[in-house]
Parts: sequence; structure tokens; C-alpha cells
Amino acid sequence: MRVCVIPARGGSKRIPRKNIKNFLNKPMLHYAAEGALKSGLFDQVYVSTEDLEIAEVAAQAGVKVLIRNSELADDFSTTVAVIADAIYQLGLDGAEYNNSILACIYPCVPFMLADDLQQAMHKLLENKTGAGYCFPVTQFPSAIQRALKINEQGQMHPFYSENIAVRTQDLEPAYYDAGQFYLGRISAWLSGKSPHMNGLGLVVPSWRVVDIDTPEDWQRAELIYRALFSQEFKQ
Repeated sequence: MRVCVIPARGGSKRIPRKNIKNFLNKPMLHYAAEGALKSGLFDQVYVSTEDLEIAEVAAQAGVKVLIRNSELADDFSTTVAVIADAIYQLGLDGAEYNNSILACIYPCVPFMLADDLQQAMHKLLENKTGAGYCFPVTQFPSAIQRALKINEQGQMHPFYSENIAVRTQDLEPAYYDAGQFYLGRISAWLSGKSPHMNGLGLVVPSWRVVDIDTPEDWQRAELIYRALFSQEFKQ
């Protein structure tokens, strides 16, 4: 059993109605839904929401809807808790589903490709370490070991003084969560373990990792999408 759940609440504050606001030519949520469907990986694709308008937009994208409790739709609800709720609603919490795969795809991922999901699935299934998740990451543009801080007098100081004289190319590369999706085994989701502590990383190019949290982010993302996703790049 392979299921995808897109958690899309209605209470976005910095960009009101962000999950269903039109990004270029269609609702933002549709990019996530279309990527999941196009991957061909999932038996079912759902949107988990407390918002009836979002539910309607999800249905228009050709996916099913799970109505979640509003208590799991505030600013403090964790992804793991929301996905666990979906697992219980779908009756996938039995032992026979422990190794089944559930993907959580965030709703604002216009730069995610179906191929990313396929590669992550392959990586998770082929890995022998017992990792419960796989998710996309990208490399920091600068060495985090050379990070600086500013004191109250405006003076600069290194966070890690031992690395002052170390060449950047000699420092270990560091990565951060792309914030697009998590593929995980049902047993991992129900364990409450964070993907960051029990997951594999799928490295994706930095130009496809764009946080969309403010109106300025939204405008920048549209410009990048127009520039990079001409027809020959679409998958």
C-alpha cells in the first residue's frame, strides 16, 4: 500500500489562503497534487484539511479529501501529528501496514518534480540501514562552519573560531531540508520519530528549493518558475 497525503490547512497568515491562491495559472495546491499523481507511485492521493474551500479545490485536482480536526490545523500542529491522524482515519495503523509507504507532500511545492518522488521511493526501498524516511535536501550555499555572528557593539565574531584558518573546500558540506515532502514507512510515522533523525537525504539542486512564506517570496518564486520551467523542462 502506498498513499500520499497533502496537508493543507486554511489558516495561513502571512499569505492569506496561500494553499489555494493562484500561482501563475492554477491554484498552488494543484502543483503538489499533480506531482503526486504524475509520479504513478500511489494507490491513493489525499488532501488533509479542515477547510471546505480547500477541499473543493483538492477535488478539482482529482484527489480525495480527508477532513481533519480543527485542533490539528493551528500554527503549532506538527507534520508528524497531522500524518498520524490521517493514518488513523484511513485505517492504516494495523501491523500489516507497518512497511507500507506514506508520502507527505507539502501544498506549496511548484518546483517539486514527479521524478523527485520516484527517486526518493527507490532510495528508501533499496536502503538497508533501516531508515524510516527519505526526503529532499540541498546544500547550504556557504560553509556553515564559517558562520559569523554580530555582538551588541556590531562587531563580527565566528561561531566556530577553530575553523577560521580552515579552507572552505576542506570543510564538510552541510545540507538543509528542502521543505517539499517526506516519504516514510507507516511504522516510522506512528513512532513519532522526526524524519531528520531517522531519514535518508535525496540531494536536489538549490534552484528548485524556494521557501514561499511572504508575498515577496511568492513574487520571486513566480519569476524563477517563469524563467526555468519553460515547456521543455516540465515533466
